[in-house]
Parts: sequence; C-alpha cells; structure tokens
Amino acid sequence: MTAVPEALDLARLQFAFTVSFHIVFPAVSIGLASFIAVLEGLWLKTGKPHYLDLCRFWSKAFAVCFGMGVVSGVVMAYQFGTNWSGFSSFAGAVTGPLLTYEVMTAFFLEAGFLGIMLFGWNRVSARAHFAATLCVAIGTLISTFWILASNSWMQTPQGFEIVDGRVVVLSWWDVIFNPSFPYRLAHMSIAAFVVAALVVAGTGAWHLLRGRRDPAVKTMFSMAMWLLLIFAPLQAFVGDLHGLNTREHQPAKLAAMEGLWETKTGGTPLNLFGWPDMEAETTRYALEIPHLGSLILTHSWDGEIRGLKEFPKDERPNVPLVFWSFRIMVGLGVAMIAAAIAAVWLRRRGTLFTSRNFARVMLALSPTGFVALLAGWVTTEAGRQPWVVYGVMRTAHAMSPVSAQQVQVSLLILVLAYFLVFGTGVYYLLKILRGGPGLSGESSRAPGNGHTPHDGHLVPQAAPAMSGLSGRMDTDRAHAT
Repeated sequence: MTAVPEALDLARLQFAFTVSFHIVFPAVSIGLASFIAVLEGLWLKTGKPHYLDLCRFWSKAFAVCFGMGVVSGVVMAYQFGTNWSGFSSFAGAVTGPLLTYEVMTAFFLEAGFLGIMLFGWNRVSARAHFAATLCVAIGTLISTFWILASNSWMQTPQGFEIVDGRVVVLSWWDVIFNPSFPYRLAHMSIAAFVVAALVVAGTGAWHLLRGRRDPAVKTMFSMAMWLLLIFAPLQAFVGDLHGLNTREHQPAKLAAMEGLWETKTGGTPLNLFGWPDMEAETTRYALEIPHLGSLILTHSWDGEIRGLKEFPKDERPNVPLVFWSFRIMVGLGVAMIAAAIAAVWLRRRGTLFTSRNFARVMLALSPTGFVALLAGWVTTEAGRQPWVVYGVMRTAHAMSPVSAQQVQVSLLILVLAYFLVFGTGVYYLLKILRGGPGLSGESSRAPGNGHTPHDGHLVPQAAPAMSGLSGRMDTDRAHAT
C-alpha cells in the first residue's frame, strides 16, 4: 500500500522529531559511561579524592541522560506499530530479533548493574562497584552494536530473501555484518565519545570561567581535551572510510552529499559550498576545488564519482538537505580538531586553565557535538530516501493505513509531552552541571574529607559524605563492612 503524501510527510516528521530527541541521550550516555569507568579506575589506582568526586558527579549526569534515553526510546519503538506497520510486517524478521538481542544483552546488563553503580557506594566493595560501572559501560557499547546492526542493514541490506512479500533471513552473519556496519558502528561510537568529551569540556570551561581551579575541575577539563584530541581526528579518518563505503553501496546518497549532478571523467571537483537546485539539476553558486572530490572520495586524482543524473528522479534524496547537513557535520568536526590542537599549544605554554578566551570557545563548542551528531544522522537517513530498506522497500510502502489527521494529533501530543518531560530533564541536568564536582553534595571539599579505597571498600576518611544520587548520609562509619 502506498501512503497518502501528506500523511507520509507528517509520519516522517514525527519519527524525525522523536529520534532526534532520543539519539542525543544515548550518545552522551555511551561516552559518559566509559568516562566514569576510567575515572573510577584512576581513583582505585591512585586514591586521589578528586577522581572520586568526578566519578560521583558525572554519575548523576549519566543517570539523567540514561533515564531520558530509555523513555524516548520506548516512544520511538511504538511508532513502528502505529505509523510504520508496513515496515514492521515486511522487515520484522530482521529488526525484531535484533532489538530483542539488544534488550536481552545490553539492556539487561545495564539495568542489572546500574543500581549498584548509582547507589552502591559504601554498600559493596570498591572492586565490586568498579565491576558494576564497567558492566554498565560495556552494556552501552553492546546496545550500540545491535542498534547499528539493525540500522545498517536498512542501509545496505543483505543475507535475506523475500518470500510472500516478507523478509526471510538466510544468514544472520550477513545480516548483522552487512557492508556498512563496521564503518557505521565505529563512526557512531566515536561520535558518542566526542559528544561526551565536549560536554565535559564545556562543563569544565564553565567552572574555570567562574574562578574554580581545584583539581577536579582542572582534571576533567584536561581529560576532555585529551579525549577530543584523540577522537576528533579519528572520527575524520573513519568518516573517510565510511565515505568510500557509501560510494560503493549508496552512490546516490554520496552524489547528494557532494552536490554532484554530472558524472565527470578526468577528475571530479569538490563543491565546498553552493545551493543544489533539484529542478534545474545543478548546484548554483558552487565554489569548486578541481580534482579534490576525486582525491577525497576515491583516493585517486582522476577517480570517477557518479552524478545524480544517472539515477531516476524518484530515487534521489532531498539534495539540499543532505548537502548542507553533511557540511554542518564536517565543518563542526574541523572546529573540534582545531580546538583540540589549540589545547595542546596552550598546555605547552602552561595557560590551558587560565586562558579565558579558550574557556569561552570550549563553552561555545560544548553543544556542537550534539549538532554534528544530528547533522550526521540527517545525512544518513535523509540520504537513504526514498527507501526505508535501501533498494528494496520504499518509505511510502512502509507506512500504516492512518490518516493525516491521526498523525497530526499524535505529533502534537508528542511535541507537547517531549518539551514538558525533556525540558524538565534538561533543566535538572544543567542544574547538576552548574553545581560542579564537589559542590553538588557528592563529597565534602574540606581538608581531610577526601575519599580513598580502604580494605577494598568505599569509605570516607573522616567526615560524612553524600552517597551518590541516594543522598544517604554515611555517618560515623570508619569501615564499611
């Protein structure tokens, strides 16, 4: 069944709205979980109290992001039944088991150890608590594996046949490890670490600008800049490999990303900027660099890239949307790499923590990780159109038999609910971040009130301390047994 155009556009808008809200929370959760595990490991190794302060502080932020990610993910999943039953009926044999595997492995692992991670301070041994934190961090990465396996199969489907109008799996290995999966898994995982690094850096910059120079603030800012120096260039490298894979398996998407209409021999230029005109089939006001498109996209001076005119008009994506979302992602990536390099220069000069201009830059860059992440997903998903399963099932055939009015009502309800619930959640998250480590109640900052591992348990050395999110006062306990 082919959907009514108005209803289809509204359904796509609704899914884009919910998935855009959803993706930012798992992304920062993935990065923060690993960051917290590293902090706790450093505390266990060194006994320095500021690592514990940071661990407890970022655990609070992680808990908020994790909770909002779960809520938004449930709502998003319901849409497969309400708006996209055609897709569920057609491809449920692939997407259903993969989502089940995620729940049975990743979600159960996270849910089983999250309580210990958040509320287990002074209730379990230090090693047991660290193991729980590691399990939560590993669980977030396993979740990424299954979700990206499902989405990547929709981009580059293989390992199946169609029987009576439905997908039948022939090889789960081929389904999971489809051609785009390794690149997209790496690209998304690194993106999560970049997002988290920028959030941590922005939080550190906020407190540096307000005169805090204590070890906790300086440590998290320093670690965030090292992480950005590692992962931002690595993301560019993986993105290049992903581009080569896209050229092979989704050439129309690549042509839209580059604003290329003609297949040129002898070298393809790179369109830095311009305005793709889908009616005239040209990119207006294009600023071109000769041969650079071939060099980047084929790794050869004269490599050929197929233009959009080689594809039927009804099989082309929204070219301006894909073209500009890709440039937003790349442009912000360049800014991140530049900031990471600048941090190295400031570190060598000994002014990393005292340069107010750089702190302002990092505070401004803090949300750009989310913007780049969303721009990348727009490039990926809008570039796949008009297919929901690339080359196999059109998006128009995937929709449920619902009217435009029904989708309008549900979209309005979701918009109101999301802004209420997630507006409150984001407000609380920002309140936590503004409080900063050591000032949010997770530990006393007075001398002698630090925390060290003691006989394998998590204990205060002297004065009482707040225990994680529970707010439980641990009084008169010199040894937690």
